[in-house]
Amino acid sequence: MRASEVRELTDEEIQGKAQELSEEIFRLRLRRGTGQIEDALRIRKIRRDIARVKTIQSERVRAANKERS
Repeated sequence: MRASEVRELTDEEIQGKAQELSEEIFRLRLRRGTGQIEDALRIRKIRRDIARVKTIQSERVRAANKERS
C-alpha cells in the first residue's frame, strides 16, 4: 500500500485499515511459529504498511491540533 493511497482514505477508513493490518500480522506471526508461512517477507511488508498508516494518522492529528490553536 502506497502512502498516496492511504492519504485518500477517511480517518475512519484509516483506523479500520490499521486494525485490519494488525490482525493480519498477528495471523502471519502465528503461522510463522508453526512453520506454515509461505512468504516470510510478507511480515515485513505488513509492518511497513502499519507504519505508513500510523504516520499518516499522526500527521492528521497534528494538523487538526494546529488548526485549533
